[in-house]
Amino acid sequence: MGDSTAIRLERPAPFRDELTELLRHGARQLVAQAVEAELEELLQEQGGRRLADGRAAVVRNGYQPEREVVTGIGKVPVRIPRVRSRDGKPVSFHSALVPPYVRRSRSLDAAIPWLYLKGVAAGEMSEALGALVGEDARGLSANVVSRLKREWEEEHRTWSKRDLSGARWVYLWADGIYSGLRGTSARLCVLVVIGVNERGEKHLLAVEDGERESTQSWRELLLDLKRRGLAEAPKLAVGDGATGFWGALEEVYGNTRQQRCWVHKTRNVLNYLPKSSQAKAKQALHEIWMADKREEAEEAFDAFLETYDDAYPKATNCLSKDRDELLAFYDFPKRHWVHLRTTNPIESTFSTIRQRTARIKGCVSRNTILAMIYKLGVAAQRHWRRLRGFDQLAKVIRDVRFVDGIEQTDDNADRTRDAA
Repeated sequence: MGDSTAIRLERPAPFRDELTELLRHGARQLVAQAVEAELEELLQEQGGRRLADGRAAVVRNGYQPEREVVTGIGKVPVRIPRVRSRDGKPVSFHSALVPPYVRRSRSLDAAIPWLYLKGVAAGEMSEALGALVGEDARGLSANVVSRLKREWEEEHRTWSKRDLSGARWVYLWADGIYSGLRGTSARLCVLVVIGVNERGEKHLLAVEDGERESTQSWRELLLDLKRRGLAEAPKLAVGDGATGFWGALEEVYGNTRQQRCWVHKTRNVLNYLPKSSQAKAKQALHEIWMADKREEAEEAFDAFLETYDDAYPKATNCLSKDRDELLAFYDFPKRHWVHLRTTNPIESTFSTIRQRTARIKGCVSRNTILAMIYKLGVAAQRHWRRLRGFDQLAKVIRDVRFVDGIEQTDDNADRTRDAA
């Protein structure tokens, strides 16, 4: 061809999602309404302050410069009102919904450690977040993520020293979280403790580095909890069969009852059985810990041992060696059983970490991994519900006796004796 033909390729226009635009517009209105409600509450609180001529001493004073907050649906513009004092006494308005200088919603901050633990490197974080919230996430560069990690490490250190004496901790769940994550030297084991207080509120109490769940590692953690205010022994601790935790618990909180996790125990017992027998055996184990009364559980327990002992003695020994600890929950309120039979509060919260098998690119410091696991736990904690039957925790603290989950009063004790 004699003449060259130049073809200009136009860059496609950015894709607009009308639904997202509608949601973003609605979110802007909702934020504005919520912030105005916060302001109105402040003005009402200050309504008693008056000038000599009767005018209000605290009044509106326009708005701060508009800023954008990155959320799960992209950037949402927000305007925060200002107030001023006309009587010389200082006053200021701060929104709890949109604190000063915030640039990202909490849900987005929670997504960053989750993505990192899933194997997304710092340099790829912006692209990964872009798939979640669009181009607005491009400001989260590798440098920003690195700075956030440093902030989280400091936040975790401060959190790990906080005072725990303001509550009575009734139950504990403890577990060691292993994953494919590797730090600067070896595979990381994170020791996690969750507690429930006398009000039925679940709180993350500890996220610490552990040496293969050794007794010494757990001892150090429990002694630290004791020094920080967890002085009275919890009434019950729930965990798997790792001997390190139980040995340390007996040393530090010798009066705390022990409850083995049925999920862990079922898994361990089934490992000693052929796959062809596992489904039936699992159902038989289920009949033990779901029994309505201890006597029924004991009968199902004996039936399992009789059925499998000759052919699979390792499976039955795995079950029978923790018999008392597996049935301890029957001595506590029935409404608490669903919480006490397993370490599910930890399992469900940190399942993402357990599934992590690929090694993060480069060497990751143990402090960084701990900080990210801590951030995931704190983010999950905001959605935890109170313990069922929390009103009965006061009775547990007072050592009221429960049989098969039922409080023992003079009346039902007499009925129990009559039935016997």
